[in-house]
Amino acid sequence: MSTFRFTVGPWNVHEGNETFGPGIRPSVPLEEKIKKFAEIGMNGVQFHDDDAVPDMNNMSDKAIIDYAKDVKAMLDKYGLFAEFVAPRLWFDARCNDGAYTASLKENYDFAIWRSKRSCDIAKALGTNKIQLWLAREGTLCAEGKNPVEKILQLRDAMDAILKYDKDALILVEPKPNEPIDRSYCGTVGHALGLGAYTVDPSRVGVCIESAHSILAGLDPANDMAFAIALGKLWGVHLNDQNGMKYDQDKAFGVDNLRQAFNQVKVLYENNFGDNGKQECVGLDVKAMRSQPASDCFAHIEKSKKIFEMLLEKVKRFDYKFQAECVKTQNFERLEMYVMELLMQG
Repeated sequence: MSTFRFTVGPWNVHEGNETFGPGIRPSVPLEEKIKKFAEIGMNGVQFHDDDAVPDMNNMSDKAIIDYAKDVKAMLDKYGLFAEFVAPRLWFDARCNDGAYTASLKENYDFAIWRSKRSCDIAKALGTNKIQLWLAREGTLCAEGKNPVEKILQLRDAMDAILKYDKDALILVEPKPNEPIDRSYCGTVGHALGLGAYTVDPSRVGVCIESAHSILAGLDPANDMAFAIALGKLWGVHLNDQNGMKYDQDKAFGVDNLRQAFNQVKVLYENNFGDNGKQECVGLDVKAMRSQPASDCFAHIEKSKKIFEMLLEKVKRFDYKFQAECVKTQNFERLEMYVMELLMQG
């Protein structure tokens, strides 16, 4: 039976910034977020490197570690743990043309420096997971890079992390597009294929985000099943998405309830959380732009509640009835059973 541990990131409580408008809510201090996360039932916190150490580019290596240790004390104060640290390379101007696939050596070198510091921060926070969202690892201009050369360079960057920290686990979070136009590592298959050619494939897995699978035209539950079958699903980011549009990060299950049900089902049936990597149910969700500041954590609470409500439905699933339908190939009957299960109290 799965033991689900829930995590969320500081960026999931944000000011409402978007491409078409500025922030409309005030910023919330990190400690206030962490305190509230504990109050609403989160078990841990996801971090970008500069969530934990905001001014890290202007700090010495020792100062970065010392600052991260203070954040660890803050987590301990509220009984939470750090799930992972993700180098936020796409925010830096030096990574406008990619970080690990940068065209200029000095920009690639900066990305490696930040990644090694992320390993230091992770260790100080008490985790060994390094999450890689390969935001700009691809091309805006198809002819602007040699794709074979840059894909191997991406592999080399992963090697640099694995060699620097012998305990580090890399969780690749694949996404097919946005902000980059043509991603070099857009799906679970791409991520695991590339990971298989690193210096230590046993330390490269994936974190699957619901919306990113939908953006690729794929089913999130099947993506999760693919990674589980290979022993590589080390994290999930649950949210929802209205079609193959921009990345929306809606509350989990609000647009695709049956799809959400099957994500919970595949995680529950395969003991996600108890498979040796301390896997977490990450909620990567954004508040609606109209959400008032006084209730800016509601989307997180809602996502957790929907997950738990669907989990109760999963636990009531009639596997004997399923087997009968499969035996007779009566999938209309099975599908109606699932819809009734979801719609009934």
